[in-house]
Amino acid sequence: MPLLIPELIRKKRDGESLESDEIREFLTGVTTGEVPDYQISAMLMAVYLRGLDDAELTAWADAMLHSGDVLDLSRIDRAKVDKHSTGGVGDKISLPLAPAVAACGLAVPMVSGRGLGHTGGTLDKLESIPGFRVDLDVETFARIVDRVGACIIGQTERIAPADGVLYALRDVTATVESIPLIASSIMSKKLAEGTDGLVLDCKVGTGAFMKTRERAADLARALLAIGRAAGKSVTAVLTAMDDPIGDRVGNALEVEESIAVLHGEGPADTRELTVRLGAEMLLCVDACETPEEGAERLAAVLDDGSALEIFRRMVEAQGGDPRVVDDPRGILPQAAGRTAVPAAASGYVAAIAADEIGTAALLLGAGRRRKEDRLDPAVGIEIARRSGDAVRAGEPIAYLIHNGHGAEEASARVRAAYDIRDRPPAVSSRILEIMR
Repeated sequence: MPLLIPELIRKKRDGESLESDEIREFLTGVTTGEVPDYQISAMLMAVYLRGLDDAELTAWADAMLHSGDVLDLSRIDRAKVDKHSTGGVGDKISLPLAPAVAACGLAVPMVSGRGLGHTGGTLDKLESIPGFRVDLDVETFARIVDRVGACIIGQTERIAPADGVLYALRDVTATVESIPLIASSIMSKKLAEGTDGLVLDCKVGTGAFMKTRERAADLARALLAIGRAAGKSVTAVLTAMDDPIGDRVGNALEVEESIAVLHGEGPADTRELTVRLGAEMLLCVDACETPEEGAERLAAVLDDGSALEIFRRMVEAQGGDPRVVDDPRGILPQAAGRTAVPAAASGYVAAIAADEIGTAALLLGAGRRRKEDRLDPAVGIEIARRSGDAVRAGEPIAYLIHNGHGAEEASARVRAAYDIRDRPPAVSSRILEIMR
């Protein structure tokens, strides 16, 4: 007989543990539509308030994973590994990272998401390349991964459909911040990719969902627990997200920066994250013996053009214009306006509030407030002065790349983001901690 859903809600509300079969039946009902939204919402709030213990978390994530298809990539005779980021401002790392790791001999099947709020989405960035398709069927996806080494697509209706229902309701029931719900949402989709290993980039700071290192570490531990229970090799990396990553924020602008990294150039922090996260991807599937060896290999494929060639082939295989790798500004959409934002004072840039920069880009049209909003792929922000740089009052600290919309308010946001002081700050690595 079907379980009585109100009884399950009561159990979790009162702090009792749910059994694995109870969780499976509940989430099966979520997927089939047999459990109505009002009962799902009640359960989400009960989980938000009471949490899930380790056994419940593992069962919840597993039930979400098996609510849909788990990809079979056994035809690919290389180790398969992916990276997931919890999201940040200017976080374009997947774009250079996937082809770089593929150039080291691994397969990188990547199912990514879209941006919401001030954090950008990998799919939105890639779709700024004319013709690039992220809506491929799973057979085409697997074929490209096998032939090219990397492919990046969006979540299909067949992957973790229970998550799609829960995700939409979490957004409107004030339950988004629940670590068990975040962790199971992420891992149900990532485990469905059929990879051998996974590296999780857990962002910490003003531009991240997790504002404190403690909260980010809690999320990392939950992600690791789910991955290990599924028999996967998983590593979590805590990375700083107080300043924007790199010097471009906005979809086409971030593609341009990613291509620079694939040419062996680009901002130091974008390259550092690409190299260090890539090294951990190699390490977690035993493709190198030490992080140092992995980092050397990643640096080499960025510098010798082999990662760039994989990116070119991936773009072409997914319907995009491969000329973008040689002439990004000639191929990517370009905005009509470029407006300087002057420094309010002289001194040194002590910090740049990433959330303010992200909001400024959103005001220009680079992001979406609601999932149905349309983006302007050409607009965004170029960072002219970064943390540690000297600046004089009136000099440009950033440039707004816009199409005549939102520039005045965005300029105010950018000025507010900059903390200018008398002495230069200590600028350190973005890598805060590695949890293996």
